[in-house]
Amino acid sequence: MTSVTIVGGGLAGSEAAWQLAERGYEVVVHEMRPVVRTAAHQTESLAELVCSNTFKSTDTSNAHGLLKAEMRRLGSLILWAADEARVPGGTALAVDRVVFANAVQQRLAAHPRIEIARGEISHIPSPSVIATGPLTSDALAAALRERLGVSALAFYDAIAPVISAESIDLGLVFKASRYGKGETSEERAEGAYLNCPMSREQYESFIDALTSADRYLAHDFDDAPYFEGCLPVEEMAARGRETPRFGPLKPVGLRDPRTGRDAYAVVQLRQEDRAGRMWNLVGFQTRLRTGEQERVFRTIPGLAGAEFLRHGSIHRNSYINSPAALTPALTLRDDAQVFLAGQITGVEGYTESSATGLLAGINLARALSGLEPAIPPATTMVGALYRYLREADPAHFQPMNANFGLLDELPTPERDKRRKRELFAERALAAIDEWKSELALEPVAP
Repeated sequence: MTSVTIVGGGLAGSEAAWQLAERGYEVVVHEMRPVVRTAAHQTESLAELVCSNTFKSTDTSNAHGLLKAEMRRLGSLILWAADEARVPGGTALAVDRVVFANAVQQRLAAHPRIEIARGEISHIPSPSVIATGPLTSDALAAALRERLGVSALAFYDAIAPVISAESIDLGLVFKASRYGKGETSEERAEGAYLNCPMSREQYESFIDALTSADRYLAHDFDDAPYFEGCLPVEEMAARGRETPRFGPLKPVGLRDPRTGRDAYAVVQLRQEDRAGRMWNLVGFQTRLRTGEQERVFRTIPGLAGAEFLRHGSIHRNSYINSPAALTPALTLRDDAQVFLAGQITGVEGYTESSATGLLAGINLARALSGLEPAIPPATTMVGALYRYLREADPAHFQPMNANFGLLDELPTPERDKRRKRELFAERALAAIDEWKSELALEPVAP
């Protein structure tokens, strides 16, 4: 029987190992801790939760809850362990971190086809799942850069917030591209950006709120100098009140067609998805705390009711430019038996990372059996995440978490937000069941 290597014993690696072992494959999980430590981890346990102790909502009318429901139907080890370690958290799946990590590690260690090896892997083995997360070791990162190309691996994560289209007040914004430029005639005629114009008074008020807002303090493992090309918007404002007007808020070339005048400042929103349901605040990478982001950025004209699908952040990170470097199944282009999973692929969040590990395990087992990899349809949350990773614009690729903006619109419009999300969930769960049945997939969770 072929032996499979899992590089990284986090959520994605642990999930992939379980899926493969339960399908009859010998698995070696390589975890570099404690031989090589990171500044983020506190223990040597597999599946250690570094940041929060919550996997977020279990409600299927929430995107994270829907993703969990799909994973449960596919037999997720990580969610089984989370249930074992659950603590009171309302509708959120909150866990005791120690109990959770122990549950995962003990289950893997007791499996007759799983070996846990401690030490650093500095090359790319095959067949394998690379699931080393955002703190990939320098040696393995160098091997990935050489294999994929320098431009395919980032070490600095500057993320601007993404908001839902339906939460934008279109009566206060206008559509245009700067100086009427665009790649297509349609873009040049109609514009490609939504623009939020500010008067001087609105701008001054915004700068006051921005510069006084509470920020995240850098972790010692998050100590990276700012790139001048992607400064936090609050850092820009701190250098001078007018500085953002010569950066992301510059009004030049964006005359408001409704007034025929230039605004004092303009915030641009860039379409994030093909359906135009998600919009990026251009140039608004930030270290503001998430609550502060919502408070301050909702003072921008047209964004008073903004629903944040992704908050902005700046931190050290390692992730692959997946749409540029990987196949749709998240394998190397030159080796269909090397899968990548977890945050290194460009997903964010515990559940999202685990989901990619689950599919990597399933699909590597299929590849070793001579079958093609299979990805759930994009009407499911996990399938929509994979679609984002393969179809996002490589020039603007940023990590993404689960959100309803990734899904195709419903065939019949639904105005009630709660009911709309319920319908999304019904469609997704029916689709995951059909996909599982077509492939004859049997859940293998404990």
